[in-house]
Amino acid sequence: MSYQANGKIRAGGTPALLVDRARTGDREAFAVLYTEYRDGVLAYLYSRTHDRHLAEDLTQEVFVRALRRIDTFDSQRDGGGVAAWLMVIARNLHLDHVKLARVQREVPVAELLDGDERDRSAEVSALRQFDIAEASGIVADAMATLTPYQRACVRMRFLEELSIPETAARLGKGIGATKTCQFRALRVMQNALTGAVAAA
Repeated sequence: MSYQANGKIRAGGTPALLVDRARTGDREAFAVLYTEYRDGVLAYLYSRTHDRHLAEDLTQEVFVRALRRIDTFDSQRDGGGVAAWLMVIARNLHLDHVKLARVQREVPVAELLDGDERDRSAEVSALRQFDIAEASGIVADAMATLTPYQRACVRMRFLEELSIPETAARLGKGIGATKTCQFRALRVMQNALTGAVAAA
């Protein structure tokens, strides 16, 4: 837990109190929870997927679902607290992703299933596609808050997966300037994503 996040938790109250505040529509309380627990959720999902981009997408979805289901958190029942509650959501999302990937690989076999099973598979697929589209929209909105130079830097680094030197060369900038641009762009996007999750 970072000193900054620790300070925010102390200022906002206990995690359970922050959840209670978030239930009443307090966006700042949910943003503090997001800042506090995002890295832990991301690390968990990355350890399961071994895919940074997928882990980041699933992490965003964890907090979108947490906000939608904030009323399901029970500090008495969820003995591990907010962190454990979020990890359960993360685990379920990862299992959904694995099941969906398996369904997509087994499309020819699906033709042998009865109508009800096909309908359920189609429903799961449609819901996942909706979730992916929603997450993509949130990221696109966050990208729109960047300057053209920052957008180009983020696109090359994280979508095209270029190294810092390769990105610097394509941008016609020095390595130091490229690192600074990436750092500032990610900070702007994090702020935008935090606001989008809290507002969802």
